Amino acid sequence: MSGWIPLRKRLLVRLLIASGLIAVCSVAATAWLAVETTTRALREEQGQVLADDMDVLARLSGYAATHPDWRGVRRTVRELSAKTGRRIALATADRTLIADSAPRGTALPLTAAAAVDPLRTDTYTERGAQISGTDPRVVGPYLLTAGERAELDVLARKRQRCFARFGIDLRLTRAPSGRPVLTVADGGSDPGYVPDACADGRFNASMPTEQKALTALEQRARGCLTRAGVDPTMPLFLGVDANPSALRTPSYAPAYAKAGAEVARAAQRCLADARRAQLDPYVAPAAQLFLGGGGDTPAVRFDMSPANKTKIFGTAGLVLAVTVAVTAVVATRLVRPLRALTEAAQQPPELHVRVPVTTRDETGILAAAFNELTERRERLESQRKAMVSDIAHELRSPLTNIRGWLEVTRDGVVAPDPALLAALHDEALVLQRVIDDLRDLADADAGTLRLHPEPVRCQDLLDQVAAAHRVAADAGGVTLRTAVDGTPWLEADPVRMRQALGNLVSNALRHTPSGGTVTLAARRDSDGGAKGDGDGGGDVLLEVTDTGTGIAPDDLPHVFDRFWRAEKSRSRRTGGSGLGLPIVRHLVAGHGGTVDVASEPGTGSVFTLRLPGAPER
Repeated sequence: MSGWIPLRKRLLVRLLIASGLIAVCSVAATAWLAVETTTRALREEQGQVLADDMDVLARLSGYAATHPDWRGVRRTVRELSAKTGRRIALATADRTLIADSAPRGTALPLTAAAAVDPLRTDTYTERGAQISGTDPRVVGPYLLTAGERAELDVLARKRQRCFARFGIDLRLTRAPSGRPVLTVADGGSDPGYVPDACADGRFNASMPTEQKALTALEQRARGCLTRAGVDPTMPLFLGVDANPSALRTPSYAPAYAKAGAEVARAAQRCLADARRAQLDPYVAPAAQLFLGGGGDTPAVRFDMSPANKTKIFGTAGLVLAVTVAVTAVVATRLVRPLRALTEAAQQPPELHVRVPVTTRDETGILAAAFNELTERRERLESQRKAMVSDIAHELRSPLTNIRGWLEVTRDGVVAPDPALLAALHDEALVLQRVIDDLRDLADADAGTLRLHPEPVRCQDLLDQVAAAHRVAADAGGVTLRTAVDGTPWLEADPVRMRQALGNLVSNALRHTPSGGTVTLAARRDSDGGAKGDGDGGGDVLLEVTDTGTGIAPDDLPHVFDRFWRAEKSRSRRTGGSGLGLPIVRHLVAGHGGTVDVASEPGTGSVFTLRLPGAPER
C-alpha cells in the first residue's frame, strides 16, 4: 500500500474542515440568537408601548366620563406625555385642537390612534382592551347621595357578617356610582348562593336616586319601544354587571325573556340609545386621540447597521482563526503518534518493531494494541518456526531409518527377512500417523473437520476404546478398566470420539509405569443434572485417569500446544509426536465441549472431557 495520502483524505485536513464548519455554524447560531433576542426585546418594547397607549386612552376616556367638557384636560395630557415620553394630542372630529403636549404650531399626525368616546367605548371594564359599550365611569344621574351610600354601607357590612357565619368571606368594594359591591375574597363576584338568613331583599334594591334616573330613562325609551312594537309599561331594573366594580346596568331582559329573543334585543337597543342620550350631558364630547407620529408610524423592527455587521463579521473571522489554530495544534499532536504507528507498520515483518506508548487516550490504547499485535505475531512466528522444526524432526527419524535399511538391503549387507520388513512397516506407520495428525489439525484450523453425530452410549464407547488398547496395557503391565455411572448418552461422532479417547489412553499408558492403573469413566455432571431431569439432557463428563508420573505445574498450560512434550529429549519411547492432545482439544471443541487437565507430579493425571448429553434411549 502506498504511503502517499491525498490531501482531501488526510486526517489533519479533515479535522481543520470539521472545526471550520463547527466554528461557522457556532458563529451563525450565535448571530441568529442575538438577532432573535434583540428582535424579541424590541417586540416586548413595542408591546410595552402599546400597553402605554392603552393606558393613555383609558385615562383620557375616564376624564371624559367624569367631566362634561375638555377644559381642564391639558394638565392630564402633559402628565401622560411626561410619563410615556410620547406626544399626546386631542382634537375634535374636524381636527380642531383641544389639547397637545407638543409645542404650538406642530402639525397633527395624518391619522388618529383612537377615538375617545366613553358612551360608545369601554376602556375600564377590561384593561388593555376597547369594548363596545358605555364606560362604567359614566355615572350621571345614577350617582348616589352621601346618605344613600351610608345606608347601603350599613347593609353591606351586615350582609358581610352574615355570610361570614356561613364560612363565606366577602370583600367590600365600591362601584363608580358609590354603591358598595360585595365580592368573594378570592376575586369572584357576588356569590350566587345567599343563605336565607342573609336574604333581606334590601341590599340590591334600587335607591331613590337610582329609581328617579330609571324613571327618566323609561320616559326616554317609551317612544322607541312603541315604534318597535314593545310594551313600554314594563318596569326597568338595575341588573348585576359581569364586573363587580361596574355600574349596575339598567335592563329589560327579565321582563321580555318570555317574549322571545327578537323582542328582547329590540328592547335593549331602545334602552341603550335612551341611556346614551340620558348620560350625554354628563360626559365630554367625543374626540380623536393622536399619539407620537400617529397611525402611519411603521412597526418597530430590527435593522442591523453597517457597524454591527462589521463587528459580527470581524468576530466571526477571529473565532474561525482561533478555532483553526487550536485545531491545527491538537490535530498535529493527534497525527504524530498515528504517523509513528504507520512507520512501524511499514517496517519489514521480521523486525517486529514496537512504538512507544506516550499517552493514555485512544491513540495510546491503539499503540498498546499494536505492540500486543506485534508481540503476538512474533510469538506466532516463533511457534511456526518451531512447528516446522518439529515436523522436520518427526519425519526425519523414520525416513532416515527407512532409507538406511533400504540402502543396506540394496547393497546386500542385510537380507530382507520378515523382521526387517516389520521394522520398516512400523516406521512407515509412524510417518502415516504424523501425517494423519497434521491433516486433522489442518482440517480443524480451516473449519472443515467433518463430524457425523449419532446417538452414542457412553458404556459402549468406553468398552470399545478399552478393547482397542487392552493389548498395549497388558504388554506394559498396566491395568485398564472402565467405570460408568448410570446410562449416559452422547450425540457425537463415534469414530472421532474413539480417536480423542484413544489419544488420551495412549498418552496415559505411555506415562504410567508397570503395576499402575488407567481408568476410563463416564457420568453425568452433578451441577448440570437438573437440566436433564426426566429427559437425560445436561452435560456428560468423560474422564481418563492414570497413576503415572504426572505433569509439573509449569508444564500444565502447555500440554495442548502442538509438538509440546515434557521430555525435551523427544524420545519416542516416552512421548509421541506431540500432536495427540491438540487433536483431542479440536475434536472436543467440534462437539461443543471442553477438555481440562488436573495433575500432580508422582500421583498421576486426570483428563476431563465435558460434552453435551443426549436423551437416554
